[in-house]
Amino acid sequence: MAATLGVASSSSNTFTLVSQRPLLLFPPNSITSRPARFRPQSLVCSAATIGAPSTYADDDDIHSLLQILPHDVRDNLLCDSKLDQLLEVTLDMGRLPQAYYYGDSERRYLRKMVVSMEELEYAESAIGEWGGDNRAGIAGTLHRISAIRNKHGKVVGLTCRVGRPLGEEMDMVRDLLEYGKSILFLGRPGVGKTTVMRGISRVLSDQLLKRVVIVDTSNEIGGDGDIPHPAIGTARRLQVPEPWMQHKVMIEAVENHMPEVIIVDEIGTEAEVHACRTIAQRGVMLIGSAHGKKLEDVIKNPTLSDLVRVNLFHEYKNKMLALL
Repeated sequence: MAATLGVASSSSNTFTLVSQRPLLLFPPNSITSRPARFRPQSLVCSAATIGAPSTYADDDDIHSLLQILPHDVRDNLLCDSKLDQLLEVTLDMGRLPQAYYYGDSERRYLRKMVVSMEELEYAESAIGEWGGDNRAGIAGTLHRISAIRNKHGKVVGLTCRVGRPLGEEMDMVRDLLEYGKSILFLGRPGVGKTTVMRGISRVLSDQLLKRVVIVDTSNEIGGDGDIPHPAIGTARRLQVPEPWMQHKVMIEAVENHMPEVIIVDEIGTEAEVHACRTIAQRGVMLIGSAHGKKLEDVIKNPTLSDLVRVNLFHEYKNKMLALL
């Protein structure tokens, strides 16, 4: 099914676009005044083309993630014909391990024996250090592991999410990037916002030769470890010590590293929204993401509404003046 797209026009110093799934955007201002290649019909795409896993096996280090799983779970997945569509594996103590796949709403049980504490401890010992958001990664990969803890802080569950680079050439998005306006991606968790932003960082830095800085709070865009994953191209990456410090690192990026583009994932606090506006007002292109299904969700969100509210007001005022 083709994606449904939403648009918000704006000036050059703030976010220009908001999209529904699967996160393709079109340029600011009036759509009808742009060349045909910018119009919605040329940008509508299916989830299979934007949210789908990469077809480049060399970039998809799935085996690094499988190594932390119980051996029989790993063997079952390796024999699965849908391994290249694997989205995540969940391990919860006392429950059967489960797998989820792209385009499949049903879960699959991976064995008939429940997960033990020993298996969770083994997996925990094989991954990187936990961050303040209960997320960790595997060095050199894009995979993400999130923890569920009991009230005593003990890990009793793991969500092991497969990270893959976007294998497509992203031709539909390139037009937007060349236009040079800031972009906001909207979507529910898991639809592929981070994956698309990762591909955008590569296009901007390698093909359009922009100075790109990624503010990577959970190492989801550039992968775990001190050396960023090749999927982000030559973009530079600033890691964030704690999630609450994201807005500080955003300002640090624009003040210290002279970027032409800043990319930041999961904007959700008032401080981060304020940092976004500060960055945009300094003439830096800003590409960010937030949770929501449509533009209305952002407008009605008291924290995020400042990203678009002023732009919509000015657009409405300009239209009224034109009528007069």
